[in-house]
Amino acid sequence: MTILSVVGARPNFMKVAPLHRAFLASGRVHSKIVHTGQHYDARMSDVFFRQLELPQPDYYLGVGGGSHTVQTAGIMLAFEKVLEQERPDWVLVVGDVNSTVAATMVAKKMDIPVAHVEAGLRSGDRRMPEEINRLMTDAVSDLLFVTEPSGMEHLAREGVPAHKVHFTGNCMIDSLVHYRPKAAETRTVEQLGLLPQQYLLVTMHRPSNVDTAEGLTAITEMLEGAAQRTTVVFPMHPRTRQNLEKFGLAKRLSAHARILLLEPQGYLEFLHLMEHAALVLTDSGGIQEETTYLQVPCLTFRDSTERPVTVELGTNVLLADLDPKKALALLDEALAGHWKKGEIPPMWDGRAAERILHVVMSYEL
Repeated sequence: MTILSVVGARPNFMKVAPLHRAFLASGRVHSKIVHTGQHYDARMSDVFFRQLELPQPDYYLGVGGGSHTVQTAGIMLAFEKVLEQERPDWVLVVGDVNSTVAATMVAKKMDIPVAHVEAGLRSGDRRMPEEINRLMTDAVSDLLFVTEPSGMEHLAREGVPAHKVHFTGNCMIDSLVHYRPKAAETRTVEQLGLLPQQYLLVTMHRPSNVDTAEGLTAITEMLEGAAQRTTVVFPMHPRTRQNLEKFGLAKRLSAHARILLLEPQGYLEFLHLMEHAALVLTDSGGIQEETTYLQVPCLTFRDSTERPVTVELGTNVLLADLDPKKALALLDEALAGHWKKGEIPPMWDGRAAERILHVVMSYEL
């Protein structure tokens, strides 16, 4: 059996790595990887491949940036040529990026079965490009692998046949469990002169937060206030850095002695920073899950989350607006040790990839 796994952005790599490892270990799957090039910065892509011990992709499409339409169309045109050559038994897609929906549409048009890992997640906000990608991918996939109970509920409500849907756990957590000891060996916290639980870790990259002067000004004010309380560690997404400079805010942050501005970190380095933070401020999806598993307080700047289990069971709290006063009040709670402890959700045990392999191998189309 040949399975072609499609990756395009950093979260995809972390989900495909345990699957590729499980496929190879089975001795029954010829596992090939297609990298669309959706994340094309070496710091955002190449280092993750190396650290996650993924082989060089069998195909690199080199699509790069552009609008959602340009990027999706470019992936579809290039991926069609790959499928014409390979004709795999399955195309496996993960997450909710443009690469996910583009590869799915091409495969289905060519009558090649599609398995979607991390299916069923819904934010309820169709202004998010990722939400459209999720809905379209789930509507036509042949196998849908779900990470949390809400996914089962959404897919049932949308009329997806029950035999296609499987609650298998979270491949993102598979990678975290597997690489956590290796992350500790980086000693990133120590090398940066930090003390565990004595710093705040920040990630911000969503257009709704970082593409306007208003949003970035609020973030800047929030971080300046946080730096009066503790050290702020801010690995900056290229998009965020570019916009901070564009709106004349970069100098305000770089001038503050307790705000540590970093380049994007590798998977292992960031995992180590996240595990020992007093609080993580983010607008990411996957970080909500990782902090929940690590039981690290997480404050997410979004109106809604497609991962409600991180709020219901985990350590995640949503803040709908970029209000520095509200954020700093919550930071004070975290620093005082008053944050909810949370618990690890069901099936987040590091064995999701094994369960997915079993289903794929036993499934009859």
